[in-house]
Amino acid sequence: MDYCKITKMPTYTLVEILVERLDIQVATPLKSDLVQLNGNREKNIVLDLSNCSYCDSSGLSAILVANRLCKNSGGVFVLCGLQESVDRLITISQLESVLNIVANKEKADEFLQND
Repeated sequence: MDYCKITKMPTYTLVEILVERLDIQVATPLKSDLVQLNGNREKNIVLDLSNCSYCDSSGLSAILVANRLCKNSGGVFVLCGLQESVDRLITISQLESVLNIVANKEKADEFLQND
């Protein structure tokens, strides 16, 4: 099953989650893909969760892995397209101050242009 679509943009890599649930089934392959992207010297990553209405702790873990990989390689990680339930989980986990969160892919693109 294809759970995500990875698109190389001029200044970053866009990872769009195509499924409704960011849980252990998706988080595990997502982490491997993120590590592989980072290993290929992709240091700026945008993770688009606009199709995702559910995220659990394993999903949060994958998000934090992406954030750490980008930071460690001198890049920027941006999260976008959060639906209400996912946004609430991030707020409850007090991660909104740690993560770069924008409304959508266009805003993520602007954010990275201005970084």
